[in-house]
Amino acid sequence: MEARVLKSTGSWYVIETEVGAVHAARLRGRLRQGEKKLTNPIAAGDRVLLSDEKDDEGNYAIEKVLPRLNYLSRKATNLSKEMQLLAANIDTFYLVVTLRLPETHPLFIDRFLVAAESFRIPSVLLFNKTDLYEEKDKVRFLEWKTLYEAIGYPCYPIQSNDPTSLGFLKELIRNKQVMLGGNSGVGKSSLVNALDPGLDLRTGTLSTAHRQGKHTTTFAEMHKLAFGAYIIDTPGIRSFGLIDLEKAHLPHYFPEFRARMENCRFNNCMHLNEPGCAVREALTSGEIHPQRYAHYVAMLEENEDEPYRRDKYA
Repeated sequence: MEARVLKSTGSWYVIETEVGAVHAARLRGRLRQGEKKLTNPIAAGDRVLLSDEKDDEGNYAIEKVLPRLNYLSRKATNLSKEMQLLAANIDTFYLVVTLRLPETHPLFIDRFLVAAESFRIPSVLLFNKTDLYEEKDKVRFLEWKTLYEAIGYPCYPIQSNDPTSLGFLKELIRNKQVMLGGNSGVGKSSLVNALDPGLDLRTGTLSTAHRQGKHTTTFAEMHKLAFGAYIIDTPGIRSFGLIDLEKAHLPHYFPEFRARMENCRFNNCMHLNEPGCAVREALTSGEIHPQRYAHYVAMLEENEDEPYRRDKYA
């Protein structure tokens, strides 16, 4: 029997069968040995095959993880050689961004977008808490919106405390399986509540010491929304470490680079100091934003053996 994984809590999972029944399921021990680099072999959004019969306690066993359409992962906390799966089989990735309380750093945004690009997951930026914007925030929002929409990432201002403003988002995610990501405190759980008040998810408050959010979601969890969508709410993340990305492939995950790379003089151009580099020429002419290029160089120069928390902003 096939099922959809709604939540992982370690060795136990919450699954939904094809007829909509929700059950607890346990992972077969032999599956844990499959992918050595993974801290968690199954993620919210995975499709799995269950045992035909329940055990004596009334729980199913997960026999097999079905092939993934895609997944999103990050470097595991302080374990640079291991990878944490965040979610699988994602139709669209929505990154929730806030310009204040807390502030989302643009390097964090670009890391997430690169990870999504590496698996060809369409990405959208949701700028939350727009009701708190001061004049300088409005200016910065327009700058970021102009930057990201020019390279193919739609940007929407939202207010998760105003459900009436989210009709467009309901239409975008209807009949899809999507993922929410972002820093702690940006309002992901509040957004899910606004989309479907019947869920009544727990929401958190900001830490007054660091102006960051307190974690309210421990494990990624997929929620079935009343209007016909599945949304994966991931734990609030303060840092996002890239892993499993070949440095030579990194330019392909910047759309504005990808559009110009074939015009570089050398096929293996890394867009640093090589002569005849079309990307560097576009940077000089202003066609490529210097912030995006600086983030590309920063990712390129990272040491994969170092824990990702080295950079507090990303």
